[in-house]
Amino acid sequence: MITLHHLTAGYGRQPVTCPLNGVFQPGSLTAIIGANGSGKSTLLKTVAGLQPPVSGEVRLARSERRQLAFLPQQADLDRQFPLLVDDLVAMGLLGSRGVFGRLTAHHRQQVAAALSQVGMTDFAREPIGKLSGGQFQRVLFARLLVQQAPLILLDEPFTGIDEATVRLLLEVIAAWHAEQRTVIAVLHDIEMVGACFPHTLLLHPQSNAWGNTAHVLGRHTDCSAMAAAGGIFTADAAAGTAL
Repeated sequence: MITLHHLTAGYGRQPVTCPLNGVFQPGSLTAIIGANGSGKSTLLKTVAGLQPPVSGEVRLARSERRQLAFLPQQADLDRQFPLLVDDLVAMGLLGSRGVFGRLTAHHRQQVAAALSQVGMTDFAREPIGKLSGGQFQRVLFARLLVQQAPLILLDEPFTGIDEATVRLLLEVIAAWHAEQRTVIAVLHDIEMVGACFPHTLLLHPQSNAWGNTAHVLGRHTDCSAMAAAGGIFTADAAAGTAL
């Protein structure tokens, strides 16, 4: 369980979000949406422990934080690093084998199975710098698959990739949800959110909506346009407690 207690996310002493109180329940599948600059990625990084909150806290057990998998935006990654596809996927196993632990036959089977699941078996020995954006995102999802983390955070996982890859990766996310993993994703596609994500956290500098997606989006039929225009949203629901 992830609890946000009077949490304000931002940089240094400069807040980006207004205070958040609520809970991401175990096994929940939640989209974080909002206008550009509303603090979506900043909040996700704060939940992941990659940057400190401006105020308040993220209540997450130390053991849970060690079992957290985080996928940053592709723009934050260096694809020119001389690394082969299967080696990148194998990095997801560091938690189980250690930094200096060798890859066993079982580990290699896990890597191969993950690459097969995302349709990248034929690219196992290719340098990551030769991959298209969609192919690279599939490989990053394969790395998440071998981590087998109970808590998965995704920062704009569908930006700049082809429709076939989007459909495949949505299937992977649906499988994680079916396995009762907790998944939180920063997204922009409101139609996708409504169709695929049961819970939604909508950020706004002055107020937020957090809860059942049908309830949040149903109260704001043109949610994306209203967020961009500066609309204010409030809601209560089981997945989280809105302000």
